[in-house]
Amino acid sequence: MSSVTYIWRLFRRYILTTESFFVVIILIILYNTLTNITPLWEKAKEKFRHTQSRFQRPDRSEDRDNLYWPSDPSKFSWDFVSAQAAAYSVQGRRPHMEDRFKIFNSPDGSKPSIYGLFDGHGGSFTAEYANEKLFPMILTSVSGDMLDHGDILTKQILDVDAQILKEVKANMDISGSTALVATVMGGRLTVANVGDSRGVMCDQHGNTVPLSVDHKPNQTKEHERIKAAGGFIGFNGVWRVAGILATSRALGDYPLKDRNVLIAEPDILTFDLHKHRPKFIILASDGLWDCFTNEEAVAYIKERLDEPHFGAKSIILQAYYKGSLDNITVIVVKFDKIFKDHVS
Repeated sequence: MSSVTYIWRLFRRYILTTESFFVVIILIILYNTLTNITPLWEKAKEKFRHTQSRFQRPDRSEDRDNLYWPSDPSKFSWDFVSAQAAAYSVQGRRPHMEDRFKIFNSPDGSKPSIYGLFDGHGGSFTAEYANEKLFPMILTSVSGDMLDHGDILTKQILDVDAQILKEVKANMDISGSTALVATVMGGRLTVANVGDSRGVMCDQHGNTVPLSVDHKPNQTKEHERIKAAGGFIGFNGVWRVAGILATSRALGDYPLKDRNVLIAEPDILTFDLHKHRPKFIILASDGLWDCFTNEEAVAYIKERLDEPHFGAKSIILQAYYKGSLDNITVIVVKFDKIFKDHVS
């Protein structure tokens, strides 16, 4: 018997069998499955990175190649101008616009004038919702003889946050927003702040008076509250709640709200306008404060109150050219007309 014949018999006996056929089929299926696992895993990782990035806000250490660099920062801009208040807002170097602002000038002083700014993150839904809903809620709660608006602002901000949480949970929307709201009525200025948007006043002597305190995770009070709720802070360019969010209070952000690691409770500050007699106030998102100190912003606006936007547009462009990476929104309220019309 030749060697070829012998090999052929072995091949038929051990290879060309039903069992061998099924083994080959199983190996082919297994190969196809394994070759498809890597793309599926890469898709899962990409989805996770996208979700994580919606929580995180770029800081100065971020890779700037992922940002939007328009040659004309005013191309994507929004503005408002009235006799006593002006606002300017730009998308800046961000791929999306998540800031919102709203202004209500009381025509006769029977209701408060309200100025609000909402700096969104992780999407624009929360900022948009608060911008649309909060002002009507405040106005319907204020009576003509009520000058202390602190309790009202606190209640309405918490109420609007509760509404937002219902909406975002139903839609799996992880967006959040700061809230900086100022009311002026009679001789009282009341400022409610949630997050790291900031307000400052230029008083009658030209001094800078803070209207709010930024809510940052590394502040002693905030850090202790976060730890007591079972949370933690981590450093990722800046200190962040759960290593994710750079502000310790916000509207929305429902994944961090379940155990009150993140809260929407506003800080309230009230100012006697007869005592301070302010020349103007500035309300701005942190896109401005990344590039200007309180004193620098007051000095800058003081020289530009005669401009069409009371200096709001100019200071935003200056912050942009200084390298601000964020959406930037600035509201400037002049008090000369307010004193003339509404403050005795």
